[in-house]
Amino acid sequence: MTKEGMSLSGVEGGSYRPLSEESAERIHETAMRVFEEVGIEVNSDRALDLFRSTDARVDEQNRRIRVPRDMVMNLVSKAPSQVILHGRVKRHDLTLGGSRVYAGTGGTALNVLDRKDGHKRVATLDDLKEIARLVDNLENIHLFMLPTYPTDVPVEKVDVNRFFAGLDNCRKHVMGGAYTLEGTKQVIRMAQTIAGSARKLRERPIISIITCTISPFKIDQLYGDMLVTVARTGVPVVCPAEPLSGSTAPVTLAGTLTVQVVDSLAGVLISQLANPGTPVIFGSVASSTDLRDLKYITGSVETGLLNAAGAQMAQFYKLPFYATGGMTDSNIIDAQSGYESSITNLLCALAGANFIHDAAGLMEFALTMSYEKLVIDNEILGMIMRAVKGIEVNDETLAFDVMKKVGPGGHFVSSKHTRSHMRQEHYIPTLSSREFRERWEEQGSKDTFMRAREQVKEILAKPGQRLPPGVRNTILTRFPEIVG
Repeated sequence: MTKEGMSLSGVEGGSYRPLSEESAERIHETAMRVFEEVGIEVNSDRALDLFRSTDARVDEQNRRIRVPRDMVMNLVSKAPSQVILHGRVKRHDLTLGGSRVYAGTGGTALNVLDRKDGHKRVATLDDLKEIARLVDNLENIHLFMLPTYPTDVPVEKVDVNRFFAGLDNCRKHVMGGAYTLEGTKQVIRMAQTIAGSARKLRERPIISIITCTISPFKIDQLYGDMLVTVARTGVPVVCPAEPLSGSTAPVTLAGTLTVQVVDSLAGVLISQLANPGTPVIFGSVASSTDLRDLKYITGSVETGLLNAAGAQMAQFYKLPFYATGGMTDSNIIDAQSGYESSITNLLCALAGANFIHDAAGLMEFALTMSYEKLVIDNEILGMIMRAVKGIEVNDETLAFDVMKKVGPGGHFVSSKHTRSHMRQEHYIPTLSSREFRERWEEQGSKDTFMRAREQVKEILAKPGQRLPPGVRNTILTRFPEIVG
């Protein structure tokens, strides 16, 4: 557990390297050839204007730009190697960069499994508020990325309501996408009000905004305009791409990874042209396609491989990285949902992915969010972070003096060394059952899902940690679109 006032330092990953150094260089070389010879299509006038005064070749008729590799790398070098995402309280501050690993939610799911009867239904704004409160209490979910779409809110009011639901119910950093340019501007103004001013929000960004590239090699008008707008405010911007192996990218993993690198770097370039030094996060939602029916696949091991390799490429470019893992294609909370979520999260974490989004709660091809799965994934992530931490070897952990004192045939149960290290050395589960069968049966023979449902109910029975009343009232007065 972290102490009040202390920030999370992140667990250092990077021990798993799916790419050799030579392979990473070849991915980079091919990506540079794409920039120079293929180019990217830019449908945002704001973004295209930024390239017109550079060394890029602009094909005005086709809105395609071809960028020299020197220019690509010069712009990449302007982006910070570390981005700090601040929580509403300091202990939830996250420093993304290097191979430090954090995990969070993701989305945006249209449905939820009702926490009372377990039936699938469309998501509402109340669901988003409850999920935010739940995540606020789950130790191994470090960041709240807005995971559901409130179907009961008009689209022109969705952005400000989604972000307010997160900020008002969760003290962790809030990240999310937006659906309109005006909504994006509203969200930023609201966050500035909560922070105290535009300058204070730049100094301690409590929100970050996602702007996506369309694979392959295309910036659309809305997301391009959003990207330029957000970058100019200094709010951290995330530039993920979602190439699907076999459909919007080559079927080979190396080819898909190359598309992801180009698409995400395109967003990085625009952010630095708009505002050099703006905090930007290189990102991947790379995954597979089921070529039998062209479904988007979320739980494949290849998704884990692609995003682990994406972490390596982010380290190659010295950029913070937003990875994707933890989802499942299962329609229920079962063994499949457990092993798919575990494998993809573990591969990303071991590779040193800075922020693993979608790491908790999503199921059914990312269409549905489950309260119970959030709790189950919190447990999985605790174990994964312990695995990433590895084994510390020093005089204290080798414990030779303790062994010498105990001697042959002795035991270590009552040793001071055991008491000192047992909570830090071993992950202590909050959900898993470690009872003998007889005791487990006495307790009601509850499976993991039943225990998770009880934990959800227990957490949500407690009062939430809302914004300070004065700030909250100011926001509700200034933004009448918000459903308080």
